[in-house]
Amino acid sequence: MPQLAFLFGWNPLKWPWEDLEDDIKKLAAEGGLKEDWSAASHKSIQVGDQAYIVRLGVEPKGICASGIITSEPYRAFRKGRHHFRVDITLDVLLNPEKEQILSLDILKTGNLAAQTWTPQASGISIKPQLVDELEGLWLNFLETKGYADDF
Repeated sequence: MPQLAFLFGWNPLKWPWEDLEDDIKKLAAEGGLKEDWSAASHKSIQVGDQAYIVRLGVEPKGICASGIITSEPYRAFRKGRHHFRVDITLDVLLNPEKEQILSLDILKTGNLAAQTWTPQASGISIKPQLVDELEGLWLNFLETKGYADDF
């Protein structure tokens, strides 16, 4: 079965990541950072699938983090409702206010234009035929920006 990948949204207007700098330092020191995220595609997500975090709502918009899904989907009670969530262990986390991220402009070109990069729900499936191309683009982006030295 091919590797699946999922796109998780982060909108700083709805959820300010107040300890982002501390989390970046923690990831660098420990080699990973465990976070939990809402998962719309909870029926198809599996442990080991790839995860990408896309910043939405404010510029710059684009992919700013990646990692591996490290839990089965589980129910969590938040804001008066039950939501499905998954744990993601991030291996890359960039601060969009200080570092360049993989922009929506780049993601909306070529074959990747077939994917919705500004999802209404977090944890949507990335089209299987695009997973390898996205992974290559992300790794190339990290290398050319000098971010790939750590992994």
